[in-house]
Amino acid sequence: MDFSTQERAERAAGIFEILEGEYPGARPHLDFRNAFELLVATILAAQCTDEVVNRVTPDLFRRYPDSAALAAAEPAAVEQMIRSTGFYRNKAKSLLDMARAVQEQFRGKLPRSVEELVRLPGVGRKTANVVAGNCYGIPAIIVDTHFKRVIGRLGLSDETNPDKIERSMWELVPEKSRTRFSMVVNEHGRRVCTARKPLCPNCAITDLCPFSDKTK
Repeated sequence: MDFSTQERAERAAGIFEILEGEYPGARPHLDFRNAFELLVATILAAQCTDEVVNRVTPDLFRRYPDSAALAAAEPAAVEQMIRSTGFYRNKAKSLLDMARAVQEQFRGKLPRSVEELVRLPGVGRKTANVVAGNCYGIPAIIVDTHFKRVIGRLGLSDETNPDKIERSMWELVPEKSRTRFSMVVNEHGRRVCTARKPLCPNCAITDLCPFSDKTK
């Protein structure tokens, strides 16, 4: 889709204004009370629904309320508690390695910046941006599957690699708006611009969308 950077930025601003009105309460669908809980929940959410993760985490957080407790956990006990989230052995290892790294490298305090968060085992840029943007107020473009799909259909980025999508969106979205932009685009992808059968007739931004396979 042949739009200039300026044209994309103007369209992104219009899209954001409309979607912010549509989804003023948009936030992560994972239940959390602090940055540690959101980090753990986001790791568990890989290839799993938020609903399943939200059923698992209350007991998990009661037993392991912080990185110190989780770092000392027995792998088998964690595996059993998170089994329903899928890939539970790999996820348990990621959680334990992450918690130990927080204890050893950051003196038990979860780092705040994306650059430091991605140094933790099992934490990629998407997960780091989720925590930084929603817990620390650091402007963040959060490229999950919903965001990637919607941005592609809207013609705001030609990139397919999540890291490249993130960088391309930095040029289009003002720093102060990045986290909110990510949240409302994600919500739109969940509710309207769905993967298999987007609800284009119900879409508030259809006039700004060049997606060629719109549903009638």
